[in-house]
Amino acid sequence: MIEHIQAVIFDIDGTLVDSNGMWEEIDMEYFNVLEVPMPPTIREDIAGMSFTEIAIYFKETFHIEDKSIDDIKLDWVRMAFEKYLYEIKAKPGAKEYIRFLKENGIKIGCATSNERRLAEAALTPHGFYEKVDVLRTACEVAKGKPAPDIYLKVAEELGVEPKHCLVFEDIPHGIRAGKAAGMTVIAVKDDSSLKDYDEIMELCDEYIDNFYDVLEGRIEVQYELSTGK
Repeated sequence: MIEHIQAVIFDIDGTLVDSNGMWEEIDMEYFNVLEVPMPPTIREDIAGMSFTEIAIYFKETFHIEDKSIDDIKLDWVRMAFEKYLYEIKAKPGAKEYIRFLKENGIKIGCATSNERRLAEAALTPHGFYEKVDVLRTACEVAKGKPAPDIYLKVAEELGVEPKHCLVFEDIPHGIRAGKAAGMTVIAVKDDSSLKDYDEIMELCDEYIDNFYDVLEGRIEVQYELSTGK
């Protein structure tokens, strides 16, 4: 049993919403525009980086001379925004689990490597946004994942000690970030990270196929109301 949980903090892409395939398509489209061959390891190369860190990586690695860092980020926002609003689905059981947490007074945070406008667009159609107490992006802290900065920031703003936080993540860098922050981490199955299954199983505290595994007690979690702010 996972005990004494006062807050649950979610990654978004690949964890709450099924969007990693969309980003693979956007990468392909963007490299076509650049007229540069897409490296087969690009998703692994940028895993865990903040949105800004990824834009810097693209500009420096692929010699994008005619665009600023902000221009590159805006390109991606334009390519992804409406897809989040109208096409991307929630992961199975995510809506029900978020509702369960809210109804039971458990604090809810989101810690994402994505850009804030896109994070809000990802959360809003599924009714997540209004239920989340704290949303932070990796651009708003010193370092992206696997550094623990973003998880520590969300816990601080929730008013909950890291040891009482439960994290849901889908990739090794994210799991490392949660564990480095001193939190319990449950890995969520995502098709894009199945290639990393063995590594994920070594890093995480528990692994679920979907959020029904938690709701129906296959992974037992003992929650308690926070005495913090």
